[in-house]
Amino acid sequence: MQRSKIADILREEPVNSEVLVKGWVKAFRNNQFIALNDGSTASNLQVVVDFERFDAATLDRIKFGACISATGTLVESQGKGQKVELKTEVLEILGDCNPDEYPLQPKKQSPEFLRENAHLRFRTNTFSAVFRIRHALAYAIHKFFNDRGFCYLHTPIITASDAEGAGEMFRVTTLSMENPPRTESGEINFKEDFFGKSTNLTVSGQLEAELGALALGAVYTFGPTFRAENSNTTRHLAEFWMIEPEVAFNDLRDNMDLAEDMLRYVINYALEHCADDLKILEDRLTEEEKTKPQDQRSELSLTEKLKFVSENEFIRLTYTEAIDILRNSNPNKKGKFQFPVEGWGTDLQSEHERYLVEKHFKKPVILTNYPAAIKAFYMRQDEPLEGVPGPTVSAMDILFPGIGEIVGGSQREERYDRLVNRMREMHIPEEELYWYLDTRRFGTCPHAGFGLGFERLVLFVTGMTNIRDVIAFPRYPGSAEF
Repeated sequence: MQRSKIADILREEPVNSEVLVKGWVKAFRNNQFIALNDGSTASNLQVVVDFERFDAATLDRIKFGACISATGTLVESQGKGQKVELKTEVLEILGDCNPDEYPLQPKKQSPEFLRENAHLRFRTNTFSAVFRIRHALAYAIHKFFNDRGFCYLHTPIITASDAEGAGEMFRVTTLSMENPPRTESGEINFKEDFFGKSTNLTVSGQLEAELGALALGAVYTFGPTFRAENSNTTRHLAEFWMIEPEVAFNDLRDNMDLAEDMLRYVINYALEHCADDLKILEDRLTEEEKTKPQDQRSELSLTEKLKFVSENEFIRLTYTEAIDILRNSNPNKKGKFQFPVEGWGTDLQSEHERYLVEKHFKKPVILTNYPAAIKAFYMRQDEPLEGVPGPTVSAMDILFPGIGEIVGGSQREERYDRLVNRMREMHIPEEELYWYLDTRRFGTCPHAGFGLGFERLVLFVTGMTNIRDVIAFPRYPGSAEF
């Protein structure tokens, strides 16, 4: 007999049919009622065993965490809490679980403890919900772009360029660490390395995606990226996934429209298809909020926060307008911001972004036209804007409640001379990016794109508070377990 998934059984409820289920024991009550879960759904199937039909040794092996196979007839449940249950006729223990040695116990475990046991935390209700939602969001992103005619582009993981110009990259080499070859001047001779030059793990697929967009029209990447940033915060990872669409002929306004449509689409997809898992995480978040002081509690439940984004139009304003709002805000005047907003040119922090979203506008916010000095070399330079004290670029950031910036993007600088001058200002070697400059020399056109850190999106949708809890095996300073 073919195994049936518990999700299918609970959805279809094929009463009086014979089914085979396999899964892990979540509870075993009264030597008779097994709560069984196979990972396909947040809900358990009640498996009923007649203890007089099975030997005591078998029943004694049905422990929390054990894996079993059960064959029987699906019947309407006589008890409360479930509509159907499986009346077991054949029972097999597939994998024992010694409760004295099993790290997980049928009680609440701290996120820190589960992070140390990340190889097992998928089995908890919270983390199984998180990773089913992560899957749904990934699918929704691919569907969104596919349905709009985008081409999925796989950009290199190993690269010789630094797309962000920050220099915080992991080096890739096959050279001996004990005795690497050296040049006459004593520097490491990367010409003898595997690729014949110094290479690193990518920080972004954007530059390569631009190459694809300037031929295919509309492309997107969805792949791993790496930052060797020594940051131990709840919002940073050394290895994370990025979604980066690039579209030929789009300007800044088109770029904002695309990003807003995408975010609204994937969040609505989660609300529609992940209700059971979101309920688990909403209940968890509600309990967590009760432990906080009243003034630190969120005004919105998880579902309300998601609908806050999906049902509200995004407010659009310039960086200059935002600075005026922040500079004159009560938190800034009363010294409550950790980073005071002193004037134009301030690099906005999460607390400033959240104030704009959660307190001032009470809607998602898109900020545009940032100072050129705090943005990357590839962003299109604006013509002088009236009333703005310095040069700006056609950049945009999307700000969400509870998280601040979730998307960053821009119209790209398509003008060869302007781009070269900007690279020289920022000391970015032209010879290393000759291929990028070629797209501006041969058939250039206006184009735009943005980057969405996938884990930031999952963090927002699940209501988790640490980014290390929304990726299966987090990589951060001092930790590369599993």
